[in-house]
Amino acid sequence: MQNCNEGVRHSGWYPGCSGTRRVLVTASDAQALGGLATRICTLGYDVCTARWETAAFVVAVERHLGAIVVGVPQQSSQFAGVISRIAAEAPAIPLILLTPGTVPRELVPPGAIAIACEPQGTATLEAALRQCFAAPQAAPRSLPPASRLTEVGFIAHSGAGRELLGLVRRVARAGATAVVEGESGTGKELVARLLHHWSERAAGPFVAVNCKAFAEGVLESELFGHERGAFTGAIAARAGCFERASGGTLFLDEIAEAGLDFQAKLLRVLEEREVLRVGGSRPHRVDVRLIAATNRVLRREVEGGRFREDLFFRLNVINLRITPLRERVEDILPLARHFLALNAADPQRLPGFSPEAEALLVSYPWPGNVRELQNAVERALVLNDSGLLTPRDFDLPSHAPTLPSQAAPPPAALSTETLQQHLDRAAAAHIKAALTAARGNRALAASLLNVDRSTLYRLMKKLSPDATLN
Repeated sequence: MQNCNEGVRHSGWYPGCSGTRRVLVTASDAQALGGLATRICTLGYDVCTARWETAAFVVAVERHLGAIVVGVPQQSSQFAGVISRIAAEAPAIPLILLTPGTVPRELVPPGAIAIACEPQGTATLEAALRQCFAAPQAAPRSLPPASRLTEVGFIAHSGAGRELLGLVRRVARAGATAVVEGESGTGKELVARLLHHWSERAAGPFVAVNCKAFAEGVLESELFGHERGAFTGAIAARAGCFERASGGTLFLDEIAEAGLDFQAKLLRVLEEREVLRVGGSRPHRVDVRLIAATNRVLRREVEGGRFREDLFFRLNVINLRITPLRERVEDILPLARHFLALNAADPQRLPGFSPEAEALLVSYPWPGNVRELQNAVERALVLNDSGLLTPRDFDLPSHAPTLPSQAAPPPAALSTETLQQHLDRAAAAHIKAALTAARGNRALAASLLNVDRSTLYRLMKKLSPDATLN
């Protein structure tokens, strides 16, 4: 049982009772959010909190809300947009608007119940909540059960982000296999989780596996399971991820990294809906929705002979492409504020962004996408010693890190240089250029080269045993 006086976390549940009297509380700043959550919690309601940036997302995911309380400051240009997005997600859930004055009629969405009361009037607030839960239309929505996903939000202020989120919601219930494509750090696993939580399988497990993290033989055992004695160290039978995800969703990240032999086995599992454990002779039936993700363009991998065409068509029933953050400029500041609230040591005393910092965040190209932005905000919070985050706290390059143009090396004489030596020399020059552009930052260099850090380290060791690339 959560103590109502504890500090309010961003988008977390605060149980006030053991029933289903669940209320979403949203406000524009952490201090107001904490105060409202505490007051409503003491009235005996389960309280879910969310900043304005993620309120509509929480409403969309939460299946059992009975009322929504919106804290409205005296002056706010964002208020109408917040209300419209919330109403679009759940038009039948009553709204309580806590405002010092009256709410203009044009701001009340059609079909919504809007009750204006003084922010400090606890008795009036309690009466308003009772009215909401007494109304027939205020009953919790009887949708398929779903796990809550309120600790992280998919921020979608940009047109591309909203379009993707709308598509995810439409296809979630289809149950078909899907491929999520996008650069590293764009949030492919989050999209996969949304597909799961908005689907009929939401009550089942969500199992995530990174295909690149396992050697091919180990990956087969991890996904399909193994029987006792199948290999050295297999002292007991073990169910694989397909069996553990039965009734739910299996997410295979970095699917393009799987070898062709494994791809053939995966295709058979998808077609037969059964797995054969390593060392086993009896197939096990599985009921799984498969979602795959890659930071490559899978169709090009097929054209290059690195990915099976039949498996591509079996997986690519639904294709979701996540736009890089540099093309979703409208999402950058809302995301930064979201990560600020998540990582702040004291959520009730959040620092702000200076105008110069906001300009820097918007103009920076974010080669590492949302993951890099999250790390940058967390680092800025650690380095900041005042109540205002400045460009100095972020320590970002002043210009977009681009690879300098490289003059083509003179053709090597065939009698003195083999093709492999020529390719290795060109690869070493390209890696060196990336490291120079990234000012020695290997993580950024790996992002520029569109490889992960482990691949970059392996290539550096292979191509430069004398450490000239370090």
